[in-house]
Amino acid sequence: MTELGNRLKEERLAKGLSLEDLQSITKIQKRYLIGIEEGNYSSMPGNFYVRAFVKQYAEALQLNPEEIFETYKNEIPTTHNEDLPEKLSRVKTRKTVTEGSSKIFDIIPKVLIGVFIIGAAGLLYFFFVNNVGDKANDQINEENEPVKFVRSENLDKADETEKEDTKENEDEEKNDEQKTVEENPVVETPKQELTAVQNSGKNSTYDLKNAEKFVVKLVSTGQTWVNVKNSSGQSKFQGLLSTTGTQSTEVDLTGDSKAVIVVGRAVDTEIYVNDQKLEYAIAPTDVVQQNVTIQFVPKNE
Repeated sequence: MTELGNRLKEERLAKGLSLEDLQSITKIQKRYLIGIEEGNYSSMPGNFYVRAFVKQYAEALQLNPEEIFETYKNEIPTTHNEDLPEKLSRVKTRKTVTEGSSKIFDIIPKVLIGVFIIGAAGLLYFFFVNNVGDKANDQINEENEPVKFVRSENLDKADETEKEDTKENEDEEKNDEQKTVEENPVVETPKQELTAVQNSGKNSTYDLKNAEKFVVKLVSTGQTWVNVKNSSGQSKFQGLLSTTGTQSTEVDLTGDSKAVIVVGRAVDTEIYVNDQKLEYAIAPTDVVQQNVTIQFVPKNE
């Protein structure tokens, strides 16, 4: 076993992660993870994959990949990239510029002719509207005399009567609405209760009451690994959450009576239950890895 493999294995065991857990987090096959820990790189596709796998392994354990590569540069194989010849790039660029310029020069005369035709048509339209239109308007104004309108007194009285009837109807509607509110008082719905009932070591338990649904949302403020299980012990989500990748996940457990949440790094993990933030019963700074159990009591029970 190499010094690099020994250090990575010790970090993995210190975080309580098995090779299966690490495979689920990094999506790297278990046999490659074993090869990294044992320093056996011959089973991997190439040097590029060796470096990529080591980088993912280190990030999953919250280690600095650059520091790992610098410290163990004698153990990690290097890769070399070949540059394309500059002549090929220059020839392609010149050919593209020449063909593009030729097409532009062919189009310019056609564009100029089109602009000239449009401008001439616009001038003719402007001249016609200003001269012919003004004369037609003058003739219409001379022939038509203004019409006077006389408002009837009976019409004024009818308007006042209509306004009074409208006001009476509005007053009656307001009175009816007030009576309806008094006869049918609003019954307040009990608020959701999320209460810590027990905690010991790294385990804590909460009761969820007066809730119509059971939706758990996990948000990472840094980098953390989480696993959400239902009342049957089935994993509904497990993986790495970080601010540089997948930052949050949401799991609907409405049909279950319990959820068990394994939090790899509590200081970088926020838990929300039906949009209500859960306050850790155990301080995350004291216990980094925690197991949070939420017992759901349906509203009608």
